[in-house]
Amino acid sequence: MKNLFSSSATTVIMLCVYAIVLAIATIIEKFYGTAIAKAEVYHAPWFLFYQGTLVLHLIFVLVVKHCRRYVKLGMLIVHCAFIVILIGALVSFLTGEEGILHLREGETGNRLVMLDGGQRTEHELPFAIELKNFELSRYPGSSSPSSYESVLVIHKDGESRSEHISMNNVLDIQGYRFFQASYDEDEQGTVLSVNHDIAGRYITYSGYFLLATGFLIVFLSGKSRFSRLRHRLKRLYSGRTIAFLFFLHLSTFAFADISDLSDIVRRHAVSPSHAKKFAALPMQSPNGRVMPISTFSSELLRKLHKSTEVKGINSDQFLLSVLLMPDVWMRLPFISLPGEDICGRYGLSGGYCAYTDLFTDDGSYKLQKDLERIYRKKVPERSLLDKDVLKLDERINLFHQLLNRQLLSIFPLDNAQSNKWYAPGDDLSLFIGKDSMFVSKIFDWYLDEVRQSILNHNQTEADRVLDMIVAYQNAKASAGLISSEKLEAECRYNALQPFRLCRIGYLLLGGALLLTLFGIRSDRRCWGNILHYVLLGLALAVFHLHMYGMGMRWYISGHAPWSNSYETMVYVAWAIVLAGLLFARRNVLSFALSLLFAGVILFVAGLNWMDPEITPLVPVLKSPWLMFHVAVIVAAYGFFGISWLIGMSNMVLFIITGHKSRRPERMLQIEELSILNEMSLWVGLALMTVGTFLGAVWANETWGRYWGWDPKETWALITILVYAVVTHVHLLKCDSSLWLFNVLSVWAFASVLMTYFGVNYFLNGMHAYGYNEGAGDMMVYGGVLAGVCVLFTVFSYIRWKKTDVVADTEYEIKKLKIEK
Repeated sequence: MKNLFSSSATTVIMLCVYAIVLAIATIIEKFYGTAIAKAEVYHAPWFLFYQGTLVLHLIFVLVVKHCRRYVKLGMLIVHCAFIVILIGALVSFLTGEEGILHLREGETGNRLVMLDGGQRTEHELPFAIELKNFELSRYPGSSSPSSYESVLVIHKDGESRSEHISMNNVLDIQGYRFFQASYDEDEQGTVLSVNHDIAGRYITYSGYFLLATGFLIVFLSGKSRFSRLRHRLKRLYSGRTIAFLFFLHLSTFAFADISDLSDIVRRHAVSPSHAKKFAALPMQSPNGRVMPISTFSSELLRKLHKSTEVKGINSDQFLLSVLLMPDVWMRLPFISLPGEDICGRYGLSGGYCAYTDLFTDDGSYKLQKDLERIYRKKVPERSLLDKDVLKLDERINLFHQLLNRQLLSIFPLDNAQSNKWYAPGDDLSLFIGKDSMFVSKIFDWYLDEVRQSILNHNQTEADRVLDMIVAYQNAKASAGLISSEKLEAECRYNALQPFRLCRIGYLLLGGALLLTLFGIRSDRRCWGNILHYVLLGLALAVFHLHMYGMGMRWYISGHAPWSNSYETMVYVAWAIVLAGLLFARRNVLSFALSLLFAGVILFVAGLNWMDPEITPLVPVLKSPWLMFHVAVIVAAYGFFGISWLIGMSNMVLFIITGHKSRRPERMLQIEELSILNEMSLWVGLALMTVGTFLGAVWANETWGRYWGWDPKETWALITILVYAVVTHVHLLKCDSSLWLFNVLSVWAFASVLMTYFGVNYFLNGMHAYGYNEGAGDMMVYGGVLAGVCVLFTVFSYIRWKKTDVVADTEYEIKKLKIEK
């Protein structure tokens, strides 16, 4: 019984059961609500008992293993940290208090409302709080909240003092921590969440500190497993594995040209030089951000046509062309159709339709009846065709607004409190005096001059009128709203398209590097080595371009560029290449695979359902914790991605292993890659764990609790558990442990995909800032990928079991000689 309770197999089984229970709990929450999930699982006595058993088991294992000197200092501290964190969670659960304080302006209260298991109770605070004023600020020209804060007066022991509380700005009074949670619709009241958990907070934070310290020792100590893996890798033969040529076809994704416009549009296109000048004109987006028109035109054509170019006409020329020749564009079939079923339903063909194709001869909108039927349905009941109809309707409405000049918000209203800008097609009655005359006439004048410039090939007058609009903007816009430096930087960013270039570079260089690895293996001539190093140098140049693009996006937006789905995918690609670089010295194959994987990720990021728009942050994300938490988490995804690639590579090597004379060399290659795989997993697991608990600290500083069993939080924990199991597989004494480790490193990546994509698509929660409706398309790719992984797993296992005894003996002898 003692051996069973202290065995590594028991640890692996208990962690697997824990992860499965958590996954089931998130599904329960999806269908039955948070209250049921907490009552039946998270706060249920049996679940607390299981967690307590897991802690006791972990303590017992540590005592037994440490007494036998199996556990080194770093890992001992890491495991002890988890015990401390779980103890802190138990203390918080038993002694902590959470509640809500709702106040209206001018109201004073001290009754804390708490909900526990559906029961409403009240608790009297040892002081009173008065809401003096609630303030909500919005982004300029937008209804989106930028921040909200409450001006409070604290009445305590006969004294009063004023305090401010806002999102990410906590008010601490006698151990009670107040957080700006929400506000009333009329903006006359505030909702504060309150947390009282002194003991639990300090115990938990101590566990977080121990965790970071432990991982630091693991990577720096010369006696840790990570260090032993590093030394084993030095002793092993640095073999070259065969290049996987089937990856190379991915490079063709970098080139696509799907467009067809008539000759009349090309003949009357605005000159690129003037289109560039027009594209630099500032405008206000619907969310209030001031940006150059080039950003808007690119996003517009991308949404309408699924491309940023149309047969030699770029997005800036397209925008001007529509404004100059609306009748022509209304009849051109360039609006992309979202699905094939749409064509049959409305008599369309060719994958594109014209604006006029969706209207009958009497002017009736063909989609109207279907839209009325769809909107009467509940969202979960809508079919795929229904969703395609809604997408097409969105594109038609967008083009309709463009035809009516309602999208180009280029005129700031003088002295407007909201800093709102107006488009030429908007109601301009708010403008008075000379301003009214200017904004009502200038745009038509400008378009007339552009038409003349096309005919006489002289754009001087068009440039002059455009300069007048710019002068008006600078005179009327609120101070600091227009930054010429940032606008110029954004124009350069749009023209450069750095991540598109990186996508092409990573795919081509990754494929070429694999080819040279294969070639150098069979031909050791000097030219092969020179080409090899040239490709490495070019790959480094593309990597620096990737960093430059991220830096430009950071400068333009004013915040770290990983706040939505598109940005995090760009950062994941960068982290994967960085992880490959760290291992490139030991094994260039891992670097080549990381380039290909990064290229594929940037290709996915460039798909039309991904939104590359630079947007302002929602209030909760306006925190320095965003940069640290997301950066560390996504860096972990990069290392997990490298492990997935290496695991797939090893499964291919298992499959292609042939004659027994080749087996010793193949096995050494597999072991070399397996060591790199485990080292990458350890780095990823450390980053994932630290990043998750950094998020817990952020949550505690924002919402007043460091763990709320939100689906995103829960799946982050599941990912940690899954990779903890994978990194402990080597402790299982079985004949197939090497094969099992590589296979699990591949399948474990599914938990990363679920955490990153699946939670947003399948589940609900508070972490939906980066949600993208097109994430559902990723499930199709995921299904295909899962099928490939199943085939690789089955065939690699079959080949692994067909082991030649003589070959195994040769491998063991060769390995022993190398290690000596």
